[in-house]
Amino acid sequence: MPNTKKLSDFFSTNYPLNREGIEETIAAFELRTIPKHKILLQEGTQEQTLRFLNKGTIREFYIGKHKETNINFFTRPQFITDFSSFIHGSTTKRNQESLSELEVLVLGKETFTNLLRKHNCGRSFIEAAFLKILQHQELLEYNRITKPPEELYENLQQQRSDWLQKIPQYHIASYLGVTPETLSRIRKRIS
Repeated sequence: MPNTKKLSDFFSTNYPLNREGIEETIAAFELRTIPKHKILLQEGTQEQTLRFLNKGTIREFYIGKHKETNINFFTRPQFITDFSSFIHGSTTKRNQESLSELEVLVLGKETFTNLLRKHNCGRSFIEAAFLKILQHQELLEYNRITKPPEELYENLQQQRSDWLQKIPQYHIASYLGVTPETLSRIRKRIS
């Protein structure tokens, strides 16, 4: 039986009023260990698996003509699925790579769809997940457009210090939209 405590705690904290079918849904997840530097999600594919990060570090990025740009990192227990691709069957534009060995709980789309038909919990979970993603994306977009990299870095120090400890600085620089050298100067000024 996989270690689903973090997943159970996640549902209890984030969706406390939605208990119908949660235990059955949690029990359906399988535990997988994924090695470092493995691609979990690749643009142009369809997301077929609901994935929950139990342990480890993941970077999410876009690939442009000349470079990769990091758009998010996952270091805490949470869902790491591209929900839009998963629900709508569309191809994803995102890529995800493991930056450390991962412990991930997975649930196939067919199993999830069957549980969704059986219980209302899945519907409210998907609606709430989409709302959180939209809020996060809006805040991220606003910050990247309106704040200079130095202020964005200070926000990371205050709100996501775990990123600064677990993620290589060149990935942080890409996330902030600066070169590693510029990030080094920002870090020196702030210290």
